[in-house]
Amino acid sequence: MTSSELWTRATADRYDAEEAESSSAAALEPTLACLAELAGDGRALEFAIGTGRVGIPLRERGVPVVGIELSEHMAAVLRRKIAEDVLPVFVGDMATTVVPGEFTLVYLVYNIISNLLTQDEQVECFRNAARHLEPGGRFVIELGVPPLRFLPPGQVAVPFDLSEGHLGFDTFDLVEQILVSHHFTRDGDDGRYRRGNSRHRYAWPAELDLMARIAGLELERRVADWDGAPFAQDSAKHISVWRKPT
Repeated sequence: MTSSELWTRATADRYDAEEAESSSAAALEPTLACLAELAGDGRALEFAIGTGRVGIPLRERGVPVVGIELSEHMAAVLRRKIAEDVLPVFVGDMATTVVPGEFTLVYLVYNIISNLLTQDEQVECFRNAARHLEPGGRFVIELGVPPLRFLPPGQVAVPFDLSEGHLGFDTFDLVEQILVSHHFTRDGDDGRYRRGNSRHRYAWPAELDLMARIAGLELERRVADWDGAPFAQDSAKHISVWRKPT
């Protein structure tokens, strides 16, 4: 077991509804197109596959997908959508769980590497990706850039969503590189809000590149989004691709 917080049954049961916008065909198209191209004619392994938001439509595009998922509750939601022999899922953590075979693509999207709360575990995640890749295969991560430029001296919180049904802000421990995402989500029509939070270890792109080098991977490219926009100093996130040498 890694330090990742384990998602509960209640969280898993409402996950798809809360992520409906990011799960739409239009929202996922650039992600799926990029991943399918990188997978080529080989197999893809998704770390932290969750309820199958990305893995299932990628499988439907003809890419053989295997998943690793720490939460049995999230995996159970996925299993209600697609059969095990079509998309196998192994319950375990993404830093140490090993599945059979080699893959042309290992991918980890939606900031999930930050669920590993120590640098050592994040390094092991890179090593585990390299362990599963065939020579020439690629490891892809989608991760936000830490928004520390928004923190004036003495401030520890940064809001990221102020919509009608959701209030969200992050608080930062700059010494430990830990952020806590706080969520206030409107439940029903009675005006009440449900409070939740989750801990994450943020990492800079250069730190990830060093983790990749430790795992024997080489940076191939880094862009600002799934459409391939150039990564710049004001980019809010990055899509990074590392390659296992042949």
